[in-house]
Amino acid sequence: MRSHRKNRARNAWLVLGVAVLVLVAGLWPVYVRPRVDAPARADAILVLGGAHDGREKLGLRLASAGYAPRVLFSDPYENSALLNRICHSRYSFQVTCFDPAPRTTRGEARELARLAAAENWRRVIVITFTPHISRARYILGKCWDGELLMLDPQPRLSMLRWAYDYVYQSAGFIKAVFEDC
Repeated sequence: MRSHRKNRARNAWLVLGVAVLVLVAGLWPVYVRPRVDAPARADAILVLGGAHDGREKLGLRLASAGYAPRVLFSDPYENSALLNRICHSRYSFQVTCFDPAPRTTRGEARELARLAAAENWRRVIVITFTPHISRARYILGKCWDGELLMLDPQPRLSMLRWAYDYVYQSAGFIKAVFEDC
């Protein structure tokens, strides 16, 4: 009887382990190796909120290189010294900072759709971090049918952060499926 329970427990752990491996492998191209686009001339650059992982610097660098005449910075932070500095500095291109409503990718997508409609934009470069690219493309695409070029600053993430983002981004995808723009 005891050996039967041990075998069942071992088999359950084995099945769980295989399921986790299949899930990680299946979601690898979604979170770890998502489709990232080459930068090209665009109407605007949208830097999504999140960790200050180099995305702001990449947005400014692309605008300085002439990829777009304006950069939009999502600023959902209560008090970010970096965003305060960026939003109140002078550049050779337009910088607009906005607080999305709600303070999520959905709120950022709504603001993109509003500005793109008002300005008749056709292509926007969007900068976020690697695990968020696929979900951001999906959510932004629900709100705006223009061309999205997704880029990331390629931050280094720990294994713990990758594991967290597999779960977080998956939950976010499930939520996004049931939400409109």
